[in-house]
Amino acid sequence: MSNTEQLKIAVQAALDGDWHKSHNIAQDYSDNTANWIHAVLHKIEGDVWNSQYWYARTAGKSYDDFNDTAAELKTIQNSLI
Repeated sequence: MSNTEQLKIAVQAALDGDWHKSHNIAQDYSDNTANWIHAVLHKIEGDVWNSQYWYARTAGKSYDDFNDTAAELKTIQNSLI
């Protein structure tokens, strides 16, 4: 299965509330999209410092770009199509 397909699964798992499944997939990759997913997951978890760390590893993304994590995940999902 391709990187993109795996990341699509990670985003859907996050949207479905399966934080652990999504995190397990996202942490296996190191591209900008995986790092963005990882950042959002830690935002959902409430771990601001860790979330900001992962945002810093993305290209041009910021912790404050989205207030709604579901909307952010849907934006990621749409970028993977």
